[in-house]
Amino acid sequence: MPEETAVYTHGHHESVLRSHRWRTAANSAAYLLAELRPGQRVLDVGCGPGTITADLAALVAPGRVTGVDSSGDVLGQAAEVAEERGLDNIEFAVADVHALDFPDDTFDVVHAHQVLQHVGDPVQALREMRRVCRPGGVVAARDSDYAAMAWYPEVPGMTNWLDLYHRVARANGGEPDAGRRLLSWARRAGFTDITPGAGSWCYAGKDRAWWSGLWADRTTASAYAERAVEGGHATAGQLAEIADAWRAWGGEPDAWFMVPHGELLCRA
Repeated sequence: MPEETAVYTHGHHESVLRSHRWRTAANSAAYLLAELRPGQRVLDVGCGPGTITADLAALVAPGRVTGVDSSGDVLGQAAEVAEERGLDNIEFAVADVHALDFPDDTFDVVHAHQVLQHVGDPVQALREMRRVCRPGGVVAARDSDYAAMAWYPEVPGMTNWLDLYHRVARANGGEPDAGRRLLSWARRAGFTDITPGAGSWCYAGKDRAWWSGLWADRTTASAYAERAVEGGHATAGQLAEIADAWRAWGGEPDAWFMVPHGELLCRA
């Protein structure tokens, strides 16, 4: 049986939050938006710095949104986002998705973005999300799929990055190819009314330098880098070579990178 906890591979280094703060409901939860209504109560699992959470709160006001994360440190940043936007219908708390501290049938919508790939037991996590969702409500999940990521041009070193990331993430107890597994996990969690789908992010043009830069920095300076070295998956020199490959890719005018995601809407 899988362990219920797993190490969050990326950590919360600035290079990680740089990408997290870019996320919005429009670019990361578009598949969910048609389900949202004013007055709903929403749980945002793994809310991170809270940019998606704040968007959800604006969409369901005067309903309330609860954002939870396993890291108390990042919740301070999420609270600042809510304050900056003048939103008073958000609250934040530390929580473990495997054992949510909420009564049954509490929320109309339970949402998790890029969470299930990082937990030790995604099926148990989905069971908990189902438990706290009222009958007729919606559990929504979206996760990327690393093995399906594609890029051009084929700069030397980029395939080394993908291989390394798979090894580090799985050693930490996660599943980096979660996107393709979401439907299977939801069925095992007991959902029967499931709408599976897919979406993507694409980084090219002016976005390529931003995307390549944050991954270059993440490869050498984040918790992911520390875990790669401490786990014996790579040396500091090898990480530097992969970071150089990211920068070389980002310097190509034709550079293009696609991040595919699996998506789920599950009726509780």
